[in-house]
Amino acid sequence: MSRPADAAALRVLHLNSRLSGGGTDDRSVRIAHALQPLGLSVWLLGPGGREFSTVARELGLAFHATPVGPLKLPLILRTARFVRQQRIQILHARHGTDYWPAILAARLSGARPKVVLSRHLAKSPGSWFSRRFLLGQCDAMLAVSQFVAKVLREGHADPAADNPERHWRPPMRGDLSKIHVVYGGIDVDRFRPGEGAAQRRAWGVGAEHFVFAVVGGYDFPRGKGQPEFLQAAARVRAARPQARFLIVGRGNMRAHLEAQIEQLGLRGVAWLTPYCHDMPAAMNALDCLVLPQVGTEAIPGVVIEAHACGKPVIVSDLDGIPEAFAAGGYGQLVARGSMEELAAAMKTWVTRPPLDEPARWQLHERVAAQFSLERAAEHLAALYRSLLAPPPVAGANIGHGTHR
Repeated sequence: MSRPADAAALRVLHLNSRLSGGGTDDRSVRIAHALQPLGLSVWLLGPGGREFSTVARELGLAFHATPVGPLKLPLILRTARFVRQQRIQILHARHGTDYWPAILAARLSGARPKVVLSRHLAKSPGSWFSRRFLLGQCDAMLAVSQFVAKVLREGHADPAADNPERHWRPPMRGDLSKIHVVYGGIDVDRFRPGEGAAQRRAWGVGAEHFVFAVVGGYDFPRGKGQPEFLQAAARVRAARPQARFLIVGRGNMRAHLEAQIEQLGLRGVAWLTPYCHDMPAAMNALDCLVLPQVGTEAIPGVVIEAHACGKPVIVSDLDGIPEAFAAGGYGQLVARGSMEELAAAMKTWVTRPPLDEPARWQLHERVAAQFSLERAAEHLAALYRSLLAPPPVAGANIGHGTHR
């Protein structure tokens, strides 16, 4: 295990019991790494041998491999010991399944670290117990978008939705002032305008094709809207024969999606690609990202990544998606679940010329100004420091600054 060198720096431990893939694990590892240049000593604790434990080590992040074990007891006990031995001041849990293990480990350690919980989902925790008591046991809950914060504070109702998980999302209970919005970030040195020819060849598409792609996991029941994407593709293919429709990701809907491609007569123009580990190459290879989400969405990193590469996006206008779209603003928002509107937008964007190189870089800079890893790390570090700041003395002049 590598170890941060500055013993006087603020000492932070990020807890992640998964590290197996997906946007949450990717961003949690990279934000931990981005905190280090800001004068923080940061460790990541989680299981070894996972996709993102390898990434953490490649980045040079101080990684402490720990087995999860039955009921997460080994994880809890080893986290408590690590907090005590390393004099950890901030213990930050990245996944909902790690909230109570982090709280228990903090209590068992005897070191009284501040406990920070990140909420990457567009809903409150599933159990009544957690919604009622979590805020009383942590020092801060970080929402990754304004929409997530709204759900946590107020709840959200959408009874007419065809997706049951949207019908009612209850709020948290307790001290709602502990809920803060801290956007995540992307590595804008990786996601930048570049060449996509090699990846297009690997996908089997040529320069004459216009590539639409949904990028993300496709687990039941609805994935990221891949079934809706294929339904729209069936409406577009005859009018725009140069269009190709790719599904980039992995999940348990593979057989279902492949069957849908056959049923819709899309063989040869739509397909599932092998899992892509080089996402910047994928973003530069596609011509337009599509995210026809019909479930819930906290804030989609793929929209930000596509914009950072100078690409247009066509996305559903639900939950935190408009927040991600607003930074770049290039593409089109469509009504959730409307195949007609989605297909019409796709037909339109096939005919539009791509941005030239200067315009792609201008789009990249707009996105980087709001969603770079460096900016995200600065906001997160400021939040950590605010939690450790001594309370103001009554009657003292404390100024007018606020943390955002």
